[in-house]
Amino acid sequence: MPFGLKIAIINRVFRKKLDEKARDMGLTSVQLRILGSISRLEAAGKAEIHQNDLEKLEHITHPAMTKHIRQMERKGVVQCVSSEQDRRYKKITCTEQTAEIYKMILEHDREVFEELCGNLTSEQKKAIIQLTDIIMKGIDTE
Repeated sequence: MPFGLKIAIINRVFRKKLDEKARDMGLTSVQLRILGSISRLEAAGKAEIHQNDLEKLEHITHPAMTKHIRQMERKGVVQCVSSEQDRRYKKITCTEQTAEIYKMILEHDREVFEELCGNLTSEQKKAIIQLTDIIMKGIDTE
């Protein structure tokens, strides 16, 4: 089986399992990922998070991100207010109920990883993480 197909299958299964967890929260996996990015940036002390920040992080087009943010705002998990630094932009923040959701997302991610890799040794799990980190570094520099 080609490597790309293997990665695609693993991605579909991983996403499906995360979708189930997101659905329990009334979100899609993409919305949960975006919310996690906002929460993580806030926790790191970023003063203002704008839509274009999220588009770059999540590799999502402007129209698609606009749609996701509007849906998330209607669900009450984010709020958008005028930027204090530049009135052309909207500052996007988590609501009180979702402020540290990235911690929960990390836990969900760990649970799904353990479920999918349950038949691997701890050394093999570490190796997968190390190798994917190396691949990601190559992708991030493109």
